[in-house]
Amino acid sequence: MPTESALTLDLKGRALPGYIAIEGPIGVGKTTLAQRLARLFNYDTLLEDAHENPFLERFYQNKADAALATQLFFLFQRAQKIQDLRQNDIFEPVRVSDFLIEKDPLFARVNLDSDEYALYDKVYKQLTIDAPAPDLVIYLQASPDRLLERIEQRGAANEHRIDRHYLEQLNEVYSDFFHYYDAAPLLIVNANEIDLAKGDTDFVQLVDYLLDIRSGRHYFNPTFFG
Repeated sequence: MPTESALTLDLKGRALPGYIAIEGPIGVGKTTLAQRLARLFNYDTLLEDAHENPFLERFYQNKADAALATQLFFLFQRAQKIQDLRQNDIFEPVRVSDFLIEKDPLFARVNLDSDEYALYDKVYKQLTIDAPAPDLVIYLQASPDRLLERIEQRGAANEHRIDRHYLEQLNEVYSDFFHYYDAAPLLIVNANEIDLAKGDTDFVQLVDYLLDIRSGRHYFNPTFFG
């Protein structure tokens, strides 16, 4: 049953997507949205654990020295999460995730030099990652300036070195990836002005919109609603 106190959307009779994956660049609100949807739909979450990566702080301090180790740790972590779910046979359609395993090479292309990427690519191709296709993918977009603002607001110590150029690179590879993505229904969301942490109005409109999606590519821009 829904637990969002300010939610006024009636879910009775609405078909819920069984497995939702949320993607987008750093600071766009992936985890916040995943957690709100999980509370609303009474779903379990499948979330990245960036704080467990022992190389991440070193990566933000000196990208060149720690990029490969950081990238490989995240790759193994994401693959292990998918594998654990498969082995335990609990990947029933009641999940919301804040990552797609297929996005891992996006970061690799931005963060690694050519030799490192060649090694990473060999490892990636050797891994057996039997990830199920989501029933819905939500891609959150925001400008680099808005991402920087949100990163600063959340105040994570190891993120203060993230610069605008890096976010521009991430936005570019995400845009290229989702331009061709057709493995699942896709909802592209203009998250520039959405307050996913506190804003009930935008959240209700977004949920109402996504519950009607069954196939294809869709766009949600909150400035066109309300």
